[in-house]
Amino acid sequence: MTRIAAAQTPEFREDVEAALAYALTVIADATAQGADLLVFPEGYLQGYLTQEPLARRHALNLTGPAFTDILARLPATGPMIVLGLIEEDDGQLFNIAAVIQAGKLLGRYRKTHLLAGETFFGPGTDCPVFEAADLKFGINICYDTNFPQAAQKVAAAGATLLVCPANNMLPRAVAETWRDRHNPIRGERCRETGLWQMSADITGKRDGRVAWGPTAVLNPDGKVVAQLPLDQPGLLVFEMP
Repeated sequence: MTRIAAAQTPEFREDVEAALAYALTVIADATAQGADLLVFPEGYLQGYLTQEPLARRHALNLTGPAFTDILARLPATGPMIVLGLIEEDDGQLFNIAAVIQAGKLLGRYRKTHLLAGETFFGPGTDCPVFEAADLKFGINICYDTNFPQAAQKVAAAGATLLVCPANNMLPRAVAETWRDRHNPIRGERCRETGLWQMSADITGKRDGRVAWGPTAVLNPDGKVVAQLPLDQPGLLVFEMP
């Protein structure tokens, strides 16, 4: 069996140092629980920044010294990590999930389907598949899961698990509307493709906005088989059968 884990975290904005310090405690916890794979939320490292000047100020080039320093501070042992962040590449910004193991960058997935507030990001075009222990997985980031073709590409590439870094810090009225809709939509993608799915989201309140999660595991029938309580940080650990 492969043990997978997802972090439901507080929101960090424009504070990479605090986000990294918190991530290191989560990685240590996941390592102690024998996790082979650990997923963090969308935009975790710098925050889900939807104003281009802020996003550009904090974006990281994956070959630059700042990101190299972050990799060097990650543990040399422990789970493969899927880390949400804002990437800069040749002047273009991307909303990505970086895949890291033992302090080395293995690859990244760039969010393909972008919301109206994300149009300054470039859309991703690739659908890479990674392997943690004996488990092949692909990635959809948050809004991607509204589109059947995004999950179908992951299944067609031979994956068993779809991981979904998400960030649902929403205006309260919108959050109320969406509170119980995330898992049903993700469940549709599971039923269409036969994939398992694991999400990782943030939680907390800010400026009239609220994030509850959910951070959950869904089986190929689209049923929730494990979920963290809403509205509190935590680490979900699940053994894939």
